[in-house]
Amino acid sequence: MTTWLWIPLTIFAALAQTVRNTAQRRLVDDLGTLGATLVRFLYGMPFLALWLGGVVAVGGFTLPAFTFDFAVWILVAALSQMAGTALLLRAMAERSFAIGLVYSKSEVIQVALFSVAFLGEPLSLLAVLAIVIATIGVVLLSPRGNKVALTGLNRSWADPAALFGFASGTAFAISVVGYRGATLALQLPSPFLGAAETLFWSQFVQTLLLGTWLLASNPSVIMGALRQWRVSFFAGVAGASASIANVTALALEPASHVRTLILIEVIFTYIVSLRVFRERLSRLETAGIALVTLGVALIIAARG
Repeated sequence: MTTWLWIPLTIFAALAQTVRNTAQRRLVDDLGTLGATLVRFLYGMPFLALWLGGVVAVGGFTLPAFTFDFAVWILVAALSQMAGTALLLRAMAERSFAIGLVYSKSEVIQVALFSVAFLGEPLSLLAVLAIVIATIGVVLLSPRGNKVALTGLNRSWADPAALFGFASGTAFAISVVGYRGATLALQLPSPFLGAAETLFWSQFVQTLLLGTWLLASNPSVIMGALRQWRVSFFAGVAGASASIANVTALALEPASHVRTLILIEVIFTYIVSLRVFRERLSRLETAGIALVTLGVALIIAARG
């Protein structure tokens, strides 16, 4: 059963991430980039604590020992994810909601490289093909405006949204490897317990560090996050749900496979972009979505 469980978990994570990003974008104007980043962690903590307690109680587990290797991977995952989230929101502010997200998806090929380098996870030829096709789809989704030709792509890669988006992709790629490294370091028989333990401590670190920084430097942001508790709670629960599904999938499957499949989030994001933010879709973006979809299909085939 667990052989294919990573697939529905990853698809659910993609959907939940789309919901979280939508809620966070609505908070950027009022709370700023760091404030919108904080609500994801702060309001997700109670949910993650309940999840960890539930997994321990239902499974009859005891909490695993806290090792040095686990602590190092947690710090890597937590800090890089914080940076990635802030950079992603900044990229979205520079361009459209969908385009900002798409630039960050350069993480896919970076995850594959980092996984080989730091976790020793091999890549099949079909997986490499899936990653390349999906990445080309991401490239086609990146031009500024609906009438930008392929010959103008190079210019669009140098604007602030591209720089913030690519930096976000690098940070997220490091965090993905960090999360998988942390769950593997625990050496637990249950992927659910490993993911729950990893997420609780990583998000605790994130909430503590970012919350302390904002409390010292700009306490009005903290007050704003409390006033905006409805949207913030929604973003926090959606983010925590996405993280639980994503990190559990990473405990079951190589990171390169999970992060290629999760590109289905691009399709969800464009639906939100069209329906909620009324942002238009060009022919190049349509072709890009088709290639991303093909890449997603191939990564599932590679796993089979």
